[in-house]
Amino acid sequence: MLLLALDTATPAVTVALHDGDKVLAESAQVDARRHGELLLPAVHRVLGEAGRALDAVTGIVVGVGPGPYTGLRVGIVTAATFGAALSVPVHGLCSLDGIAYAAGQAGLEGEFVVATDARRKEVYWARYADPRTRVTDPAVDRPADLTEPLAGLTAIGAGAVLYRDAFTDVRADMPEHQSAAALASLAAERLRTGGEFLPDRPLYLRRPDAQVPANYKVVTPK
Repeated sequence: MLLLALDTATPAVTVALHDGDKVLAESAQVDARRHGELLLPAVHRVLGEAGRALDAVTGIVVGVGPGPYTGLRVGIVTAATFGAALSVPVHGLCSLDGIAYAAGQAGLEGEFVVATDARRKEVYWARYADPRTRVTDPAVDRPADLTEPLAGLTAIGAGAVLYRDAFTDVRADMPEHQSAAALASLAAERLRTGGEFLPDRPLYLRRPDAQVPANYKVVTPK
């Protein structure tokens, strides 16, 4: 097994290579505006550090969101392209699951919520029974609307840190953004145990910021 994992659902452009037992190499750069520019060089760098060729990869792992439209599609299109070119499966995972799993590796236990920044003064979030078990579907909401339903729960992620007044127990010492190393480790674990994956299609949860104007003037040739 040789898994190439990547995720662009958060401001982190992150890539990792996993051999089924351990992470061989990883890269993470936080820059919300340069996903397309940074992703392929990161893949090249990770393969080089691990001393592996791209054609040795047996599976692609990709975070499918939720996340902003433009950044998210960079990772998913790249993953789909690698999968097609190499004739290997593409395994989709909820990006929030990767953050939760990374928090577990950092020592977090028990029930908690992961919240990432969704812009527009909203967060993408999901609730977890433990770092491996998500108990709600991913959702997007205003932080103030979550104060009562999530009262008493530990909260992690960049969204929780940004809107800490809306959450009860914000753990700023836990991962804020995605880690492809954690995503790859979670995928390897699920492959060993027969766990489920998502299709390599984006979880946007809302319409993109850029839209066609509602009443634009149609110009026809004379």
